[in-house]
Amino acid sequence: MHYLVLSILFSSFIFVVFKLYVRFKVQTLYAIITNYVVACTVGLLFYGEQVDVAALPEKSWFWGALALGVLFILVFNIMAATAQKLGVSVASVATKMSFVVPVLLGVRLYDESLNTVKVLGICIAVVAVYLSSMKQTAERFSLSMLRYPFLVFLGSGIIDAAIKYFQEEHVPEAEFALFSALLFFFAGTTGLLFILVKAGKTPIRANPRNVIGGIALGIPNFFSIYFLLLALDHGSLPSASIFTVNNVGIVLLSTLLGILLFQEPLSKKNWMGIALAVVSIILVV
Repeated sequence: MHYLVLSILFSSFIFVVFKLYVRFKVQTLYAIITNYVVACTVGLLFYGEQVDVAALPEKSWFWGALALGVLFILVFNIMAATAQKLGVSVASVATKMSFVVPVLLGVRLYDESLNTVKVLGICIAVVAVYLSSMKQTAERFSLSMLRYPFLVFLGSGIIDAAIKYFQEEHVPEAEFALFSALLFFFAGTTGLLFILVKAGKTPIRANPRNVIGGIALGIPNFFSIYFLLLALDHGSLPSASIFTVNNVGIVLLSTLLGILLFQEPLSKKNWMGIALAVVSIILVV
C-alpha cells in the first residue's frame, strides 16, 4: 500500500511542477525533453547494475518499452490538441477517467474479482474524477470534435493497461528501474525527433530555467512509474483497485495542492467530487 501512496505523491507533484512552469516562464516543450533524459538517468542510477546495451533487445519487454515510449509522446500531443481545441478541463477529465480501461482489462484478462462494494467504489470514482476535474469554461464543441478526448481516454488507458501487462508477464521486479529508464529513453528520443521537425515553427532555446524545470519534472516522473510497478507487483490489492485509487488519489491530492499552494478556486461541483473521491477510495480499498 505504501508503494501506491508514493506513486500518488510523485504523480501529484508532477502537476505542481507544470503549474510552476507558468510562474517561472519555463519553455514546456524543452523541459519535457529534458525531463525524459533525467528520468532515464535516474532509472539507470537506481538500477545500480552494469547495463549490457547490446543485450537489451533480447529482453522480452524491450520492444514493448519502445512502443510505450512512442505512445507517451503521441498521447501527450493529442492531449495538447484537446486542451487547445476543447479546453484544459476536457483534456484533464479524459486523461484521468482512463483508469476505467485497465480496470476492465484487469478483470477480463487476470480474473480479478470485484465484489459489489468495490464496483460501487469504482462507479463513484468515475463521477468523482469528472466533478473534481471540471472547471468553468465557455468552450463549446461539436460532436465531431469528441474524437480528441476519446483518443486521449483510449491512449492513456492503453498505457496504464500495458504497464500492468509488462509487470505481470515480462518484467521481473529487479528490472523495474531498467524498464522504466528505457521507456523514458524512447519517449525522449521520439520527443526530440518531434521537436526537431517542429523546430522551424517553435524555436527551442536552452536556458537554465528549462533545464531546472526538466530536472524537477524528471525525478518525480520516474518514481511515479517505478512505484506504480511496485504497487502492482506487491499483490496486496488487485490491479483494478490500484488503478482506481491511484487516479482518484492523484485527482484528490493535486486538487488540494492547487488550493494550498496556488489558491485555486473550486466550484461546488469540485468540492462534491473531492468528497466522492474520499468515499470511493474507502470503498475500493
